[in-house]
Amino acid sequence: MKFVAIIERTGTGYSAWLPTLPGCVAAAPTRDEVEALIREAVEFHLEGMIAAGEEVDPLSDDAEVVTITVAG
Repeated sequence: MKFVAIIERTGTGYSAWLPTLPGCVAAAPTRDEVEALIREAVEFHLEGMIAAGEEVDPLSDDAEVVTITVAG
C-alpha cells in the first residue's frame, strides 16, 4: 500500500500526518526520525483498524508538489 505523508517543519522539529488516515501522526526533532516514526505509526494504525474489525482497503494516494511563486 502507498500513502502520502505530509511532513512539516515545526518550532521544535518536524511533524507528520496522513490525509487518508486521520489520527495517524508523528513528531520528532529531525526529519529522518519523523519519517521513521510515521512509517511505524502507519503500521500500528492499520493493525489497530484490523483488530477493531474495521475494513482496511488497499489505499493508494497520489500527490504532486507544485511550486508557486508569488510576486511581492
